[in-house]
Amino acid sequence: MGLLSDPNRRKALTNLLTRLNAPICMVCYLAAIVWFMGLAFEPFTLRTYMSENAMGSTMVEERFSSGERALSLAKEFDAHKRKAGGMPVEWLVKAMQARGLEVFTQSFSRKLPFPDENKERYMVRGTNVYGILRAPRAPRTEALVITAPCSPGNSDNQAVGLLLALAQYFRNQIFWAKDIIFLVNEHDLIGMQAWLEGYHHTNITGMEYSPLQGRAGSIQAALSLELSSDVITSLDLILEGLNGQLPNLDLANLFYAFCQKLGVLCTIQGKLQRNDWDTAEGYTHAAQTMMLMVLKQACGRSWGDHGLFLRYHIEAASIRGINGFRHYKMDVATIGRLLEGMVRKLNNLLERLHQSYFFYLLPSLSRFVSIGYYMPAFGLLAVILLLRALDLWVNLGAPALEAVDGVTEAEQPSGPGVLTVLTPVVISHLTGVALYLLPVHLQEMAVEHFPVSETEAVVLTAVAIYTAGLALPHNTQRLLSGEGTEQGWKVLKLTALLYLAVLLGCTALINFSLGFVLAVTLVPITASMTPHMPKALSALAMVLLSPAFTILYCVFIYQELIEAPVSVGEGWMLFLSVISQGILDHALYGSLVYPLLALFIYPCWLMFWNILFWS
Repeated sequence: MGLLSDPNRRKALTNLLTRLNAPICMVCYLAAIVWFMGLAFEPFTLRTYMSENAMGSTMVEERFSSGERALSLAKEFDAHKRKAGGMPVEWLVKAMQARGLEVFTQSFSRKLPFPDENKERYMVRGTNVYGILRAPRAPRTEALVITAPCSPGNSDNQAVGLLLALAQYFRNQIFWAKDIIFLVNEHDLIGMQAWLEGYHHTNITGMEYSPLQGRAGSIQAALSLELSSDVITSLDLILEGLNGQLPNLDLANLFYAFCQKLGVLCTIQGKLQRNDWDTAEGYTHAAQTMMLMVLKQACGRSWGDHGLFLRYHIEAASIRGINGFRHYKMDVATIGRLLEGMVRKLNNLLERLHQSYFFYLLPSLSRFVSIGYYMPAFGLLAVILLLRALDLWVNLGAPALEAVDGVTEAEQPSGPGVLTVLTPVVISHLTGVALYLLPVHLQEMAVEHFPVSETEAVVLTAVAIYTAGLALPHNTQRLLSGEGTEQGWKVLKLTALLYLAVLLGCTALINFSLGFVLAVTLVPITASMTPHMPKALSALAMVLLSPAFTILYCVFIYQELIEAPVSVGEGWMLFLSVISQGILDHALYGSLVYPLLALFIYPCWLMFWNILFWS
């Protein structure tokens, strides 16, 4: 404290930070990248462990053996689904009633803001069917959910068959302390969103649905099952939910514990766990797994039906069966025993899962990186912005030297006019508002004047507004206040640096992956940007490190990590698809990534773009 309270020492520290500002910033950036990549090295991570005492042991006897019955029900479901041309509501109701469940249906409809060409739908109408198994020895104030989607074609038929077989098996057990809800939802996330809003009496997305006639207790946890084959080689655990939310780590630990107990091959991000962490191949495998989780979490979309449960503070995960080219095979009965064990352990909970971590990264299912380990990597990047802001603050406060009659005198700098700084800030944010609002609202006009579909019109309008924004804020400080001053761009950059630091900091607290990915690309160019740099090279560097190109890079990196590389043309089409899905996810489910980029990150980047062309 004495160092900061003594004016002379404080001035010496400030001068030191100012003089060594650029080297310190470079060291911080390199240290952040090295720190983050080092997180995948197993000795730097923690071994997973069960924090909840009620789930600490897997000493339960799983007796589910109705695998053949589950496959038979899957074939019946498939036949009735083909006959009905969609969800076989009547057959499902009768099948659940025959197993002693209280069965209810919910109809819903949703008009999309523009057609979803990936799934070929625009006006969506469907029906959810769910049955409730009442707890025989409890006050029925809590519930668990097992869900399976009704997907087009042959997808997830085995999941529905296993769900019905589990319902029949659970009906004969007397130890249930929580209600168990067996849900078959139509139209994937849209149907799940309708059911969750109906269950919790909310309507936050404009969904039209009929009220639920039957309810159970407060939902404590949910498991979503995705099976599309009679024979499974491995089970993949999917954790990433809406806006980067993750379930309590104990849920992942529970899945891994039962996989180990039953000898089931399990994966995370579709990748098997390796034990040779001390080799280059082992480290690379762990780094790829962790990077895949970062990219999937950063996109903010829900990667399974479980992702929407997390919004309501319900711990949920999706279990996806994979039929690969491995020699190891497992039958549906084994998967049923795994689910039985997990549900029985969740049934023992006396309170919600809360003792383990909610913020973590997984290089493998047996190791995890906690928030205390990965947050310093982001902190080092945020420090760069603060150091550059400190340097500008000191320069703005230093008196300018002026020679008068051969004598050098100190002259206090005159502050820039308010309009000089305010004008580019306002125009940049108005451009962001246009990027957020106009693509959807102008789709009809674009379709009338150009030979494109509605989806193409939305995406191309967004790209056009984004590109036009590069010209709009050009020299905006001259719009109302004449020529810009040297002090003007420094004040604007100081404001933009602090603004960007706050934006990225708040983003990282909610979704670390998104904040870190944006910081890696935005911090270097924004920290070094001045009007005195070579215009052509600097403009090219700024464009290549802009938010849109960050998304494009993430598309190519993701395809490489999943071992499905694409060409430049294919990557561009995937990039356009990602934009359309981001806008749809915001409209349908409330994803925050698109409004964050359009209303805040892009306008902030435009402020630095304006600084480059300051005159």
